[in-house]
Amino acid sequence: MKHSMDMTTGNLFKKILFYSLPIMATSFLQLFYNTCDVIVVGQFAGSDALAAVGANTALINLIVTFFLGLSVGASVVYARAIGAKDYDKANRTAHTAVVISLISGVLLTVVGLIGAKQFLTWMACPEEVLDLATIYLRIYAAGFIFNVYYYYTSAVVRAHGDTKRPLLILAAAGILNICLNLLFVIVFKMSVAGVALATIISQATSSIIITIIMVKEKSSLHLSLKALKVDKEILKDIIKIGIPSGLQGSLFSISNVIIQSSINGFGTVTMAGNTSAQNIEAFVLVAMNSFTQAALNFSGQNYGARNMKNIYKVMFYSVFYAVMAGLILGLTAYLLGGYILQLYSTDTAVITVGLKRMSYVCATYALCGFMDALAGSLRGIGHSFTPMVVTVLGICVYRVVWIYTIFGEHHTLDMLYITYPISWILTGAVLVACAFIAYPRLSKVLKVTNS
Repeated sequence: MKHSMDMTTGNLFKKILFYSLPIMATSFLQLFYNTCDVIVVGQFAGSDALAAVGANTALINLIVTFFLGLSVGASVVYARAIGAKDYDKANRTAHTAVVISLISGVLLTVVGLIGAKQFLTWMACPEEVLDLATIYLRIYAAGFIFNVYYYYTSAVVRAHGDTKRPLLILAAAGILNICLNLLFVIVFKMSVAGVALATIISQATSSIIITIIMVKEKSSLHLSLKALKVDKEILKDIIKIGIPSGLQGSLFSISNVIIQSSINGFGTVTMAGNTSAQNIEAFVLVAMNSFTQAALNFSGQNYGARNMKNIYKVMFYSVFYAVMAGLILGLTAYLLGGYILQLYSTDTAVITVGLKRMSYVCATYALCGFMDALAGSLRGIGHSFTPMVVTVLGICVYRVVWIYTIFGEHHTLDMLYITYPISWILTGAVLVACAFIAYPRLSKVLKVTNS
């Protein structure tokens, strides 16, 4: 149990921080080697190649998000079992999650390989970068199975309370990815094909390492080939929590695809600037998201332990940390944006577009952190449907309506980017109201159960 953390006892304010920091560092590393993809392409393959990679970001997220949402369900079910000290159920959950990830990964790979060019065409990808974007997506799609598998297994490992080993795995994979990027793009002149190939090789490496760890594990994380099967009751629990999360993520991605399509209409320079800014913003987002994951798993374990006092603490502490991360990192990134964007491109027009986006998104990202951490807390106690509905209406539907009405009348980047902070404010306010209803109800239920 040396790699686990008891999330139901002790100083939770400190534990949430120490639990989240390795997740944050892991995400930074993952983003770092993704950013290296963009930097290497932008510097050594040109703006068209950079735009081609950027054109795929929202689409790839859309393709994989629904299935990754189920990993949230697996994480919560596993955390609850650990909190209730039902280690047999926890082990069955781990095996069920692995089987789901393999099936999902195969399906996504087939969809990505077959539909790559058509998907990009529907997104109004400019003709001058369509072929490059298609090459990138098809190669990337070949590795979807590794991507999804690692998401599921690492989610279960984190729910176990272990955030350090996923950090070490990503560190190794990240170093490999950077080396392969430089080799394939600079030496072999493979452009977008090189960065895509480097990515899937590093993802495969991560999957192999985490599998070895789970096979050797002696706790409820132990992975056995003979035990690989789907537990129907556990699958129902995973679906109950995971499907709403997956649907929310998919609809969220659809709105981002529509936004990306609108950005594509401004041309290659705007696409490149937008891609650069997105890569910088992603570091702020994953920092905040590390506390959302903490909220999810700490809430889940304390739900399993029937500890309502700690459930309240987890919500407040997680939201506090997420907001502080958004304020400090988001404002710092925006203020230094002019310098950081030069890493991606030396084109003044590209940098100008990037700064415009960051002024609307990075500078207000704390609002998103508040929203996500609160939603994660609600999901951890089993309220997965409510955050889905609120987020779908407040983020997805609102943004789509805005694009086809206000943005349609005032076709400027400012009018497009301002949808981000407004949607976060609206959604966060409604989630606060939901929390005021859900938590007192849960308190009554747990009191009856404990009595």
